Parts: sequence; C-alpha cells; structure tokens
Amino acid sequence: MSALTFPILQVLSDGKFHSGEDLADRFDVTRATVWNAIQHAENLGVEVFSVRGRGYKLPQAVDMLDEQVVLTAIGEQRAWFNLQLLDEVDSTNSYLMKQAAKGAPHVTCVAAHIQTSGKGRRGRIWVSHLGASLTFSLLWRFNCGAAALSGLSLAVGVALMRAFQQLGVQGVSLKWPNDVLYDNKKLAGILIELQGDMDGPSAAVIGVGVNLRLPEKVLKRIDQPAIDLASIGVGVNQGELLGTLLRHLAEVLRTFEEDGFVALRAEWLSYHVYHNRPVRMLMPDGRDVHGTVRDVAEDGILLVETALGMQRFSAGEISLRTGT
Repeated sequence: MSALTFPILQVLSDGKFHSGEDLADRFDVTRATVWNAIQHAENLGVEVFSVRGRGYKLPQAVDMLDEQVVLTAIGEQRAWFNLQLLDEVDSTNSYLMKQAAKGAPHVTCVAAHIQTSGKGRRGRIWVSHLGASLTFSLLWRFNCGAAALSGLSLAVGVALMRAFQQLGVQGVSLKWPNDVLYDNKKLAGILIELQGDMDGPSAAVIGVGVNLRLPEKVLKRIDQPAIDLASIGVGVNQGELLGTLLRHLAEVLRTFEEDGFVALRAEWLSYHVYHNRPVRMLMPDGRDVHGTVRDVAEDGILLVETALGMQRFSAGEISLRTGT
C-alpha cells in the first residue's frame, strides 16, 4: 500500500494528464515513488492511462468525496453526524460493525472511495470502483431490541426515494425488501446488519450502495440487471448525494424509531414496483412460489396471494422476480 495513492488520485481526478515529474515535485518524492503509487491504484481496480511524454490521467474526471460538501448537503443536522471518509476499506459495513462493537457513537457514517470486498444481500459482492459508485454505512443505535426492527430496510428505502426525488431522479421505484430500481434494473441497494439483544438496546449498521457511473466491464460482473445515474442522465456530486441521503435517512429513522414502519407503510407501498403484480419467489430450498403481491404488513412482511391463499414472506427468505 502507498500513502500517496489517493493524494495522487485526487490530483488526477480532474481527468487531465499530469506528468510523473510534476507529481513527484508536488509531493517531494521520486518518480519511482509516484509509479509505485499508481501501481497500487491499478491493483485496486483503478484504470490509469500512462502515456510517455504526457504522464498519467484517469479515463474521465472523478469527483472525490469532500467532507465539507457532504456536511453542507446534510444541512442543519450536520453537527449530529460523526462522519468518516476513508480512501479504501474492505467493506464499510464490516468496518463499522467492528467500530460499533467498540462503542462508536450513534449516527456515525463511514464512506469510502473504494471498497475491496463490498457486501451485498444474500452473500453477494457489491462491486465498487473509484467514481463508479457511492458506498457508505450508517450506525443507528436503538433503545429497543433487534426483534422490534422488522421493516427497517423498507424504512430506509423510503429515505432513499425521498433523497432521489429531491435530486431530480425521476422514474425510480422500490423492490421489496431493499432495492431501488430504474426500468427494472438495480440502481441502489441496502444491506442492514444488527448488533445487540433481541429484547434490549440494539444497533443497526445500514449499508447503502448507489451506482454512479459503472464501466461496461464492471456491469458485466454484476449478476443481475443494473443501471447507474449517468445512464439515466443524472449528474450529481458524490458529496452532495451522500449528504442528501444522510439528511433523509436521519428524518426517516427518527420516524421509524418513534412510530415504527407503520408510519411509513403507505408511502412505501406507493413506491413498490411489484404492488398488485404477479411475482415469482425463489425460495432457499430451490422451489418457486408464484403469486400476486397484495400488501406489506406493519412489520414489513410481504403479503402475497398464492394458490394456497394469502401467505407471509420475510426478508432474507426469498428472492423476488417478476413473473406469472
């Protein structure tokens, strides 16, 4: 690992060529040290063009996360947040789970430019590249036990929808229990991990990933249809996006804390792309269950009308697909 990798990437983030000599002078190091830092960036999956006589450049300009931009977007509640911006980490969720166990304060947010082992739902990998996606995790401590947090991922989905609407992202919808879709393709995802007793105080680490500008080769590595903000004509600064998401998350989580998912249920249903539509549910044992989505219960359980009548399905038990 090179301590200069991300300072150099910050310089290269303008999308222009910078010579090795200029970079070496800027950081008061040798050109070999600059080369080693570039090699480390490439090992992290960052594509860096190197042209003899011109120097190094990124394929395109990248807006790096800036703490002040994030805090400004959060607004009046900015002092409430303990914000940590990391250059690289294996997984923001894994990192924050460890910090939570050590007593990290309520409303700690960890965001990273690059995740090397990002975590998705059902054991999937969340693909993360520099400038390609926004990945962050938020620690929220509850006085209630983990058993009372059913429906939390749906509440988080409401917060994401509000943030996207504020930023002018039209045509997005929710897929139970934790995806944001555009044109039936995944734009953002949610992963929640819990600590604490079932009946006592608990902590939730809420991981969110938003696709910003995914290279074609990255899209091919994702095991489901995906899309990014750039593809739908939305350009937004990463810091502004993160701050806006955090502001709406804080608002929604306070509502959830006080009144539960029931206070957000009607709004969530208005966003659900599969409401009153036929679906095919892939069960853990390999079976398919066909039915029509009719409702979501006050605890976030999906209610599906099947050949056997109305059935209840819990998040984590099934994978939802369109179909008849």
